[in-house]
Amino acid sequence: MRPAKRRQPNESFIPSAPPTPVDFHHHRFPSRDSDVSSRPSSAGVGGGRPTLDLYKERSFQQSVVSTINGFLGSQNFPISFKCTFPSAKDIHETLKFLLSLLDFPPSSKLEDDLPLLLKRLNYPFKLNKSILRSPAAPHQWPTFLALLHWLVQIAKFHLHLAASPKHHNALHLYTVNSYMHYIRGDDDAVEELDRNIREKLHHEKAAAQDRLDSARRAAADLQAELDRLRSAPSPKEALERDKADLEDDVRKFRMMIDDFTSRIEQAERVLAEKEQQVAAKAAETERIREENEELGRRVEAQTVNARDVERMRRELQAVENDTAEAELARTAWEEKVWGLDSALSHKINDLEALAMDCNQALKRLKIGIDIQYQLNAQGTTPAEIMGIDYKNTLKPALRSFADEIKKSCMEKLEESISYQQKSSENAARLEGKRNQLAAVQSRIDEVKVEIFDLAGMRIGQAKIITSLTYPGKLYHLKVRILAMTMMEAQMSMIKKETEEYTSRCYAEAKKMLEEVQLAEHDLVIMEREAAEVLKTSESKLQEAIKQSEEEIQKHASELFQLVDSVSKYKEHTKSSHLLKFENALFALASVIQHTNLLYSKKDTFTAGKDNTMNVTGSRGNLVSWKGLPLGLGFLQSSIEWDGKVVGPRQAQRK
Repeated sequence: MRPAKRRQPNESFIPSAPPTPVDFHHHRFPSRDSDVSSRPSSAGVGGGRPTLDLYKERSFQQSVVSTINGFLGSQNFPISFKCTFPSAKDIHETLKFLLSLLDFPPSSKLEDDLPLLLKRLNYPFKLNKSILRSPAAPHQWPTFLALLHWLVQIAKFHLHLAASPKHHNALHLYTVNSYMHYIRGDDDAVEELDRNIREKLHHEKAAAQDRLDSARRAAADLQAELDRLRSAPSPKEALERDKADLEDDVRKFRMMIDDFTSRIEQAERVLAEKEQQVAAKAAETERIREENEELGRRVEAQTVNARDVERMRRELQAVENDTAEAELARTAWEEKVWGLDSALSHKINDLEALAMDCNQALKRLKIGIDIQYQLNAQGTTPAEIMGIDYKNTLKPALRSFADEIKKSCMEKLEESISYQQKSSENAARLEGKRNQLAAVQSRIDEVKVEIFDLAGMRIGQAKIITSLTYPGKLYHLKVRILAMTMMEAQMSMIKKETEEYTSRCYAEAKKMLEEVQLAEHDLVIMEREAAEVLKTSESKLQEAIKQSEEEIQKHASELFQLVDSVSKYKEHTKSSHLLKFENALFALASVIQHTNLLYSKKDTFTAGKDNTMNVTGSRGNLVSWKGLPLGLGFLQSSIEWDGKVVGPRQAQRK
């Protein structure tokens, strides 16, 4: 057995005795010689001397009072504070209660003991004994509020330390057991204890690291979720977008309703017009029926003989011929109308294409005003058909646009003149540079001659020097080498300088020439483009204007002819009913011509086109046509034709 031997304890695992709640603050934050405490309380954290200015603010006082009341309520203390000034008794009782929580023995002289305790606890603010004697003074309330707040924080910390029992502290148990083994002199147990505590600490460290990693991952996930929520649109924005969409739908529906309402109103107007037309047609039909009845009555009241019937037949034949000619003319006019309609539709299509081309040309020209041809097939004037007034709207704009083009051309011409002047100046400058280059070249030739002379002189000098230094054949070799070296050095230097100067001059001249050529090329291109645009625009404009005016005049004349033909046709159709009665009378005359003047019995004759005449008796008998009684006295009666009354005697004369 190892002898019992006292050894020094391991200082790294033997902490000092745990301080009391009061001593803990004293050791954690040692006091300094100055009157400024280093206790980092909530009232005086940071650099500089702590002040009570924060406790004089109303909002901060409310927060501090709420904190104090919450702590006192959690400890079942009957007194609570308000933002108004409390009584001195409430302040003293609260101070005693807080000091009792700090294990401070009750004292009858709080004014003497409290400053010492606060100084030991490193209270960050200055507190006089005179203040404790009159705590209910209004101007002292911020000081006592700061004191109560600070004591509440210290009491919370003291209660937190007291709530953590020491037998759960592994380091405390390790310290106690290590000290016990040290007292017994059991070094193996101490080492085993050290090894166990190290392993335990390593395990706890790994567990803490795992918890830290999981907490960091959770924090990263929460941060990502927070970023997503921040970047994602809020429900309010989504609802606002839905609201905007619904408002757009409402506006669209209202526009549709307005459109349908306008269409309904237009349809009602068209229906009213159609009803008026129907009423007019009905009135016209009634008028024609009344005229037919009147004509029938007039025919019933008339008398006819054979000569009158013959005359009426001839006249009816003439009328029939005129009617046939009118029918042929009407057919021809209808064909012409159809042809004009088709030609008019084609011309309208051509006008639409031409209007589209003109609109595109106007867009390309960019004359400054929004003018577009809008073809209207229902128009009566050229301005109404084309949609705009050319003379009052488009022509002034085109004139102003042409003036602008001319002005821009003049500006381009002036620029070209200035460019030509610059080009001439650059050419003169280039010629000067060339002359200067020729002078330099001549000077270079002169320098070469001088260099050759100088080289000859130096060769002579080298010969003399070499003759003095190197005798024999070596003398001549050295002289030649020296001369060649000097000449090559001089020639290379001169050649290099000449090439550099020449290259600079050529580069400058080339650059100037390129600039002049580029400017001239740009000027020529701009002039050509401006001339082409102006010429093309003017030609297209004149051609479009001329063609549109010709087409408009032509279609207008055709339209007027069509209107005249339609009106003539309407007049012709109005007289068709009268022609029917004339045809009937012509049939009657043809029947009477081929019969005898006296009849003793009722016979039936067929004459004309499906016309049936019934003649009864020789005098005053009933004569009917198509089952209608005409009531004509056949021989002794007269008949009215073309406004003339024809009787039997007149018929005999004829």
